[in-house]
Amino acid sequence: MVRKTCLITLGLSAYLCGWGQQKEQPNIVFYITDDMGWMDTPLYNPATQVQTPNLKKIAEQGLVFNKAFIASPACAPSRAALLTGLMPARTGAEANHTYPDPKFPLLHKDLQEIGYEVAAFGKVAHGQENQTCGFDFYSGKMNGLTENVTDYLDHRAEDGPIALLVGDRRPHVLWTDQLLYEPEEINVPDFLIDTEETREHRAMYYSDITGIDQEVGRIYELARERFGDNFVFIFSSDHGAQWPFAKWNLYDAGTKVPLVVAWPGHIKPDTRTDAMVSWVDIFPTLLEIAGTKVSGDLDGQSFIKVLEGKKDKFREYIFTTHSGDGRMNVYPIRSVRGDRFKFILNLYPENYHSNHSDILRKPRAGAYWDSWDEAAKTDPAAAAIIQRYYVRPAEEFYDLETDPTEQNNLIGSDEHQEQIQEMHQLLEEWMNEQGDTRALFETPYPISGPTPHELGIR
Repeated sequence: MVRKTCLITLGLSAYLCGWGQQKEQPNIVFYITDDMGWMDTPLYNPATQVQTPNLKKIAEQGLVFNKAFIASPACAPSRAALLTGLMPARTGAEANHTYPDPKFPLLHKDLQEIGYEVAAFGKVAHGQENQTCGFDFYSGKMNGLTENVTDYLDHRAEDGPIALLVGDRRPHVLWTDQLLYEPEEINVPDFLIDTEETREHRAMYYSDITGIDQEVGRIYELARERFGDNFVFIFSSDHGAQWPFAKWNLYDAGTKVPLVVAWPGHIKPDTRTDAMVSWVDIFPTLLEIAGTKVSGDLDGQSFIKVLEGKKDKFREYIFTTHSGDGRMNVYPIRSVRGDRFKFILNLYPENYHSNHSDILRKPRAGAYWDSWDEAAKTDPAAAAIIQRYYVRPAEEFYDLETDPTEQNNLIGSDEHQEQIQEMHQLLEEWMNEQGDTRALFETPYPISGPTPHELGIR
């Protein structure tokens, strides 16, 4: 990178000045949660009971993105998109528990090439890729993240810039049984069925989020202690939570995630932006912050000008894909979302949508489903939610301004037909450009037969 040298005479001193021309490259701390919905923190939903005071503190030092999205609402394809800057159809990491083709370079290696040490803790990449993707250091311990990072910093041999990638396994199921919230006081989203068992499981899930917040606070304070003001801190989640209509779905509950960035001296504190960004954009942004730019044909782009307050818009459209999760979820979906409208294409709607939660019904995960079936026997509204969960139309269209939880499908609305056709065509063109084959990775479950739960899939 070519840098300008600005000479300022103060006695005999001289230093580098201007954005991107610091004497020291900023250290990077990226805290990643696993299966945390955007609406489940007061940063985005003041009505929630979840307490996240440390996230609030970090947000007061930085910038909150109101419209941040992932590439795919399942762990493996989402994290592959993060590390490659490419969407799932291009890398081959489409279904869950699949990995990008090794021919695609991983973007943290670009940081290493310009002198960064990259250390990862917990769940950063997916599964075996944590061990093989070329981190300078990796600790697979899922508990005591702050202690693990502290110990590493205390004993590291290098003194150059470092990127700490910290992956918290929470609030992935199984959720904690140590409740910080009373189930009867929990607010239940309108797209779920309000039963005693639902509230108990929401209380578990919320308790995990507050546990995350405590760990985030400790990691943030560690960064301030070790790096002073010379660091950028990022908090985000790989996709929405393991609840119906969230993870494994392309509704906002599955694809929209919290994203908070603090960067002392560069980001105006306590600010928010409506600029739409994707997880594929994060590493290109980090690389530009570090003093270099990504070469090659990526789907991701740097949003550094949004961080600096020089732009309040970024992407016009967000594209998301989902291709399935083994035998538990055989339901490929594609979508395009603008600021206000979203178009969803269910590629094989003649089959059941399903996932681990309703099939396995494990305690501290999906055991509430039995209470849903019981409620549906006497409550038509509950029965309608279950029917909507299992059986989807080929196309869906939502006005997110008036219907933020995507309850009213406007696909048949005469008023919106022009917008629907435009977005459908846009999605088809994008899929073709991506080389999206619309593949089925497992045998689906036809709606003419029993549900996967009734089949006893394990």
